[in-house]
Amino acid sequence: MFSVTVRDHIMIAHSFRGEVFGPAQRLHGATFVVDATFRRPDLDADGIVVDIGRATDELRAVLGGLTYRNLDEEPDFAGVNTTTEVLARTIADRLADRVHAGAFGDGARALTGITVTLHESHVAWASYERPL
Repeated sequence: MFSVTVRDHIMIAHSFRGEVFGPAQRLHGATFVVDATFRRPDLDADGIVVDIGRATDELRAVLGGLTYRNLDEEPDFAGVNTTTEVLARTIADRLADRVHAGAFGDGARALTGITVTLHESHVAWASYERPL
């Protein structure tokens, strides 16, 4: 299996519901380093998994809908704890939608999976992996 990973970041504000979150129940900010990994079993005719420039642009576009926002106020997250895991799934699903819509180019239609990893810090991160 071949893979290509591109990286960007987001800065968000949010709060959590539930005793398990302790002081994070209050509104707080978070900065995540975001890795998006695209997979396929074979390279395309150009010898690549996906165009890295396009993948970078598409990740930036998806993250643009999240960064510098208070996620508690976003309709897409109404009633949802925007944990690192939930955000990883949301970003992966939005990237998958863009792959299926053709935004990554025709060669990307042979991609078989995406993994999105959000790094909360140098010692903690969460990922979501999904097929395409």
